[in-house]
Amino acid sequence: MLELNKVSYQHQTGKEQVLSEVNLRINENEIVLICGKSGSGKTTLLEIISGLIKAHKGKIYWKSKELSDRQRRWLCGVIFQFPERYFIGSTIGKELKIGQKSIREESISEVLKKVGLENINLKMPPEKLSGGQQRRLAVAAQLLRNPNIILMDEPTAGLDWSMKNDVSKLIKKLSGNNTIIIVTHEPNIFEEYSTKTFYLERGELSLLRR
Repeated sequence: MLELNKVSYQHQTGKEQVLSEVNLRINENEIVLICGKSGSGKTTLLEIISGLIKAHKGKIYWKSKELSDRQRRWLCGVIFQFPERYFIGSTIGKELKIGQKSIREESISEVLKKVGLENINLKMPPEKLSGGQQRRLAVAAQLLRNPNIILMDEPTAGLDWSMKNDVSKLIKKLSGNNTIIIVTHEPNIFEEYSTKTFYLERGELSLLRR
């Protein structure tokens, strides 16, 4: 279980807290949605869970053990909104091997098959892929790290309906094997297989759907 206990955060130049004593419990292999208006702190919450930024107050636990920011960076895989902007590999193959010096070709093939890119040309630049394929590549890159928790920030942003459905099917396929937290403005796309929906407003997180 992932547990957040009274997590708070405030920007240095801000007058109000972005997150105010947020409590959250998510079971292993559960898929939950976090909704809220733009600027409500949803991305900040993901960054704190993943250890990319430090909460000002509160504690975060995994399986009842309190984890440091560094430990959570190993625990989590983050797929940012518009992940294609963060690709730095000149080819798909090189992108998948970033930070993975000893990764086996068999492991790459298995992950690409899992995300539906088994026939992709690894020598092709990532920017040549379609928007939906780029999201799949971003997921594949994180799966190679074998994270316990996958954090997705607006995974369907900027995609047409066909590509949104492709991404939704991919996430459904991953369900049961990973704990997944999805920040989204389109909860209806994922409600079929997600277990809970939360709403973040004025720094407070409330449960909308169980």
